[in-house]
Amino acid sequence: MKKCWHASAVAVFLSVNVAVAQEYVPTLTDIKHFAATKTMMVKENNPLSEYNFLLEEIIPREWNITPYDFLTWKNFESKKSDESLSFLLMNQVFFVKDKSNTPYLFMSLVLGGKAGVLSDMPDMCSVPLAYWGAKEETYLYKLEIFLRFIQQHVRLITEHPEIASKNIFEYYNKNVLQLSGKTLYITVDELSKDVNTEAKIKKVYDGSFKIVTREEISKAIADRDPNVVFLHKVGPGKGQKNARCFKILVGVADAQFYYFDYHKTDDKTPDAFLASDFKKLSRKN
Repeated sequence: MKKCWHASAVAVFLSVNVAVAQEYVPTLTDIKHFAATKTMMVKENNPLSEYNFLLEEIIPREWNITPYDFLTWKNFESKKSDESLSFLLMNQVFFVKDKSNTPYLFMSLVLGGKAGVLSDMPDMCSVPLAYWGAKEETYLYKLEIFLRFIQQHVRLITEHPEIASKNIFEYYNKNVLQLSGKTLYITVDELSKDVNTEAKIKKVYDGSFKIVTREEISKAIADRDPNVVFLHKVGPGKGQKNARCFKILVGVADAQFYYFDYHKTDDKTPDAFLASDFKKLSRKN
């Protein structure tokens, strides 16, 4: 996948800067511009890439917000200045002033135009998928969900452009109130040691949950089970300190975000979903 070195730029989530310094929020002009574009799905140059095969399988049934076509990274440079195009791509992201220099893999929807580099292209929506270098099987099975979410988010800011200029995290975190009656699917490897069993979780969380496998989450996504919300965690792995660990709860039927937070990793707050996260959910259920 193409590397985009954000040495002096910012990484964005939902087009809002989650690091520091400058941020990019889609303007009304951007939103109207996007609606008139064709979206190019940027594939890896490797024709045998699993991501490429999956993208070609999922896009025809899931992408309906704009016309689309496919493009490889080797042709991206010659197309990125075309204002009639938008691009869905995988992007390597570093955070400004992050001393750990931890790289992340984001899925980004950006607009073509006069920007000289990828990091300056207007960003409609970006979602953290994984720590850079993570095995594809740890995140590709969720690709369908994030394709649906990105489109929903763009439709949301199209209908309510004022939301784009507000704290978008606060907007989505309000959905935690709707977790009641839903079952949270979590994998044991994403949990901190003090909440890695059912007994431990029940001490801090009063909602419905189930410790599952990736295969069970994949099946729930395929079935669009309206009663299931799953944890999507993106972190640097064991031993990495002072790096961001993103934690997102996603509905498999509605592709809605129900909770978003992140913490910096250290000995007390590892790369995992924490007891404090469960407590936040319990207080609001």
